[in-house]
Parts: sequence; C-alpha cells; structure tokens
Amino acid sequence: MEDIVKAMDPDHVDAILAQWARERPDLDASPIGLIGRLHRLADVLNVELRRVFAEEGLGDGDFDVLVTLRRHGAPYELTPGELGASTMVTSSAVTKRIDRLEQGGLVTRTVSASDGRSRRIRLTETGLVLVNRLMARHVANEQRLVSGLTAQERTQLADLLRRWGQTLEG
Repeated sequence: MEDIVKAMDPDHVDAILAQWARERPDLDASPIGLIGRLHRLADVLNVELRRVFAEEGLGDGDFDVLVTLRRHGAPYELTPGELGASTMVTSSAVTKRIDRLEQGGLVTRTVSASDGRSRRIRLTETGLVLVNRLMARHVANEQRLVSGLTAQERTQLADLLRRWGQTLEG
C-alpha cells in the first residue's frame, strides 16, 4: 500500500493516515482514506454543481424538482407525493420548492381530474425550456468534473460505489 501512495501524489488524507499510523499503529485507519476523500470530494462537487443552478437563480433542490418532472416525460407532470418519492425529501420540502418554482413561472399546480383532493405539478413551457438548457449545461459540467478519469475508471468507480451503497442501504 505504501508503494502505491508513494507512486501517486500524496493528498491531505494521506497526511492524516500517516499521522494515525504513527500515533496509533494498532488501528487500521484505512477506511479514513475512502470516507475522508469522499467527504472532501462531496464538498468540492456540491460547490461545482450548484454554480450552474445558481446562475439561473435556482437552488439544487429546485433543479431537482425540474429535472424530475422532465425525466418522467410528457406531459412533465407528477403529484407532490410522486415528486417527494423521486427526490427523496419530505413533503414540506417539496411544497416549498413547488411554491418557489410556481412563483417563478416554471411549474403550475392544478387540481387532479381524477381526485379533487390531489394536485398535479407540471412544467410550464418556460420551465421546460429552462430545464432542457440547464440539463445540457449540467451534463457538460459533470463531464468536466470526471474528465480526470478514463471511461473504464468511471465505470469501475460507479460499480464500486453502487455496490457499497447497496450494502449500506441493506
């Protein structure tokens, strides 16, 4: 393992691992190498991803609602409950997002034809144009963020992260 680290450029996490190896050689601190790096990457990725949405006056939660409606296909409409299940946030968070997007003219909220107690959230034409434009920029941004990895490395990393997530989600 040390040979691999020496062959690569050491990072902040390597310094932490070296300190723990010196201070507590009885502990296998190697998980810090994974989890510490994931935390650091998540922080960087959040900043880099949010920049695209912020340029359009949106938060990442707003973008999440818009792309969820878009990826479900025409007529780009779901119930608040379906949005909550797909975006994995509480119903109150979904309501706040819908309120903001409706005020911005990006979605409409209508009474369901089949159940007067239920509401349907639909992308407006303005919302559809915006989400199509933003998705193209978002994907280009993500391509930029993973450009340091080969296609094979991206596939391997995605597979490993999927497997790890599945074991943690049980």
